Amino acid sequence: MQVTILSGKGGTGKTTIAVGIAETIENSIKIDCDVDAANMYLYYKGNEIKKESFYSGKIAEINLDKCIKCGKCVRNCKFEVIKDYKVDSLKCEGCGVCKLVCPVGAIEMSDNHIADIIEEKLDTGYLIRADMEIGADGSGRLITKLRNKAKNNDEVIIIDGSPGIGCPVIASITNTDLCLVVTEPTLSGLNDLERVLELINSFKIKVLVCINKYDINLNMTENIENYCRENNIEIIGLIPYDDIVTKSINDLKPIILYETSQAGIEIKKIAEKIFKIYKEEYL
Repeated sequence: MQVTILSGKGGTGKTTIAVGIAETIENSIKIDCDVDAANMYLYYKGNEIKKESFYSGKIAEINLDKCIKCGKCVRNCKFEVIKDYKVDSLKCEGCGVCKLVCPVGAIEMSDNHIADIIEEKLDTGYLIRADMEIGADGSGRLITKLRNKAKNNDEVIIIDGSPGIGCPVIASITNTDLCLVVTEPTLSGLNDLERVLELINSFKIKVLVCINKYDINLNMTENIENYCRENNIEIIGLIPYDDIVTKSINDLKPIILYETSQAGIEIKKIAEKIFKIYKEEYL
C-alpha cells in the first residue's frame, strides 16, 4: 500500500503529518519525495545502508591545458556561464554548444551529479531520501528512482510528496493507492487545494483531505468543508492548532509521541481511518 501526503503549497504541516502517520505503522517505509526540501530524515537516527549517485543531464568542463583561449565558447554560450574559461556548473544547461565550437577539443561534457540517493534503516522501518547538490533542481526522474527503491516491497509505504502541482508532484502520485491532501483554513489554502485536487482527479486516484489548524479560522474551515462536500471529497480529519507541534519540530520528534498533543491524537485517528478505507476498498 502506498499513501502519498501532499499539499498545495509548502508550510501547511505536510511533513509533520506524514511523519506522524508513518510512526503509527510498524516497519513502514518512508520515502521523502519533497527532494528540494527533504526534512523527514531529521526526525530519525537511522543507519545508512546504501548510497547511490544520481545524474541528470550534462555539464561542460574546460581542459585549461588544451584551451587556447580563443573566446569562441564564451561568445557562443547563450547562458553566459563561462567566465575566465571556467564553467559555472550551477548554471550550465549542458547544451553542448561550447564543445561544438571549440577548435581544439578542450571541452568535454560530463555527467551532472545532482543528488545522492540514500537508504537508511530505522527502528521503525526504512527511510529513502535524496541528498541534493547545492543549486540542483529536483526532477520527476529522481523521485521515480526513489519510489522504485520500494516498488516490489509489501510493506506500507508513506510518501512525503512535493508541494504544488508540478512535475515532482506528478512523479510522487503516479501509481499510488491513495492521496491525503493537507490544507489550512485560509483563502490561499482553499485555492491551492482546488488546484492539487484537480491534478489528482486527472489521475483517478482516491483522495482524502485533512484541514490543519482548522480552529484558527472556522469560517474558512466551513468554506473548505462545503467545497469538499460539493465535490464528493471526504474530509478525513480536522487537526487543531497545538503548541506542542512547535515543540515537536524543535525536538525533531514525531508529534504522535507526545501523549498530550491534541494534534497528535487527531493524526493517529486519521491514520486509522486511512487504513480502514484501504482495507475496505483495495483488499
